[in-house]
Amino acid sequence: MKKGHYFSGIFIAVFIAVHLLNQLVSLGGVPEHIKFMETVRLFYRNIFIETILLGAILFQIISGLKLFRTKIKTVDTPFEKIQVWSGLYLVVFFFFHISAVMTGRYLFHLDTNFYFGAAGINTFPFNLFFVPYYGLAILSFFGHIAAAHSKKMKSDFLNLGPQGQARAIIGLGILVTILIFCGMTDYFKGINIPEAYGVLIGK
Repeated sequence: MKKGHYFSGIFIAVFIAVHLLNQLVSLGGVPEHIKFMETVRLFYRNIFIETILLGAILFQIISGLKLFRTKIKTVDTPFEKIQVWSGLYLVVFFFFHISAVMTGRYLFHLDTNFYFGAAGINTFPFNLFFVPYYGLAILSFFGHIAAAHSKKMKSDFLNLGPQGQARAIIGLGILVTILIFCGMTDYFKGINIPEAYGVLIGK
């Protein structure tokens, strides 16, 4: 179970890294974001890769819940606590986020692109939910990787030690989270949400 969770997690982490890079591209503008998205979709949005990805996420959810029930009884160090609680949040996020994407794609017939996430993030009072919802997901992703890194890596890169490197990963996660919200919110630049996405916010 642990090995399967670890290796499926690596596969998912590669996809998430590309997805987060896509969100960062929005700092250059929505057209740039969508252009990058359409390019990388050629690789992951096909029946073969997408089926494997969804299967890996389903396995992560099931195995993550089982590992949480086991590990929560023995957690001791701060990074162990970060690992189990960030893992639990990612399980919850995966379930709801994948459900939302599939609903948007097949029920509302929307392109689940930049505007799919930006609609809720930029509309009050929905942003009171979606900003922490997405923000905690990004931080949990980096926190989960940092916690695993602190236990598995033995290198002394930059003389930080594994735990120092783990803290640097969390710091990077905070920076990435801030930059993504800068790119996806109209507080920093004007964003016009197409009318088709109004269904997501009750319009």
